[in-house]
Amino acid sequence: MSWLANIKKWIDGEDAVTAASDPRPRSKWEDFLVAIAREVDQTMQREMFTPPGGPTYIPREYIVFLSSADDADWQGEKREGLERGLHHVLSDRARELVGEKHFQTKTFTVELRVDSTLEPSHFRVQHVWDSLAQKTLVRARKPPVAAPEAPTVKLADVTEQEGDDVANVANSSDDEATVVRPRKPQEPAFSISLRRKGTDSEACARDVRPFFKNEVTIGRGSKVIDVDLKLEGDLEVSRKHATLIKRGEGEFNITCHGANAIEVGDNRELATGETADVKPGDKIVISTFELEIG
Repeated sequence: MSWLANIKKWIDGEDAVTAASDPRPRSKWEDFLVAIAREVDQTMQREMFTPPGGPTYIPREYIVFLSSADDADWQGEKREGLERGLHHVLSDRARELVGEKHFQTKTFTVELRVDSTLEPSHFRVQHVWDSLAQKTLVRARKPPVAAPEAPTVKLADVTEQEGDDVANVANSSDDEATVVRPRKPQEPAFSISLRRKGTDSEACARDVRPFFKNEVTIGRGSKVIDVDLKLEGDLEVSRKHATLIKRGEGEFNITCHGANAIEVGDNRELATGETADVKPGDKIVISTFELEIG
């Protein structure tokens, strides 16, 4: 029996057999491929539709999010082999599902991405109908902000009381030597604790981000849309999904810009363009992410 026929049997929950009719054991990578292929196959069946008198459509792209550990394990040619194997198996599977009907979806891609909130050996499949949506998955990194230039002080300007502090500098340099004094650390305006729903990871539960300004943008971000707090790995989060503004001590408001609503407080929903008051301790839910102001 061919390798492809074996994979098809495994996807259907059947045993592949050897020439002696014994169950054929699966390798580690075959186990992983079959698990992902089953999930994509179920997504295809759930999303597939045929309009009256028209051809059959399925999502053209499937993004498989792996844990950081599995992503590190599937690199180089090994990763390319897994992507090609999934594409080969699932393309054939899609044609089987459509049967004799005309198949409209001409291109079919499977791409592996990383979601650091997933546990090892866990994965998540996200289908994409919009062919342009994949571009938003390229996340721009925020350019580093140059530190303000440190103040300079001439020795001639140092008072008598400060003289002892800079004596060593004076002895080793000329009259134009610069004394760099340590800067007082800046206190954050507020912080946001972030947790991904559906994970038991303690690291995620304690992910606290400090912010040093009163207005913060939140979303998935993109090449051309930079946000202060990135919520990565979920295509239901818009590129710029929300803006959180500190109005005063313990007083905030949040505005929804995303296509999907935001939940605040006791399951109150904010649709696009709506704003609500929030305070530290209130739960803010954006798709699969839970946020809390600290």
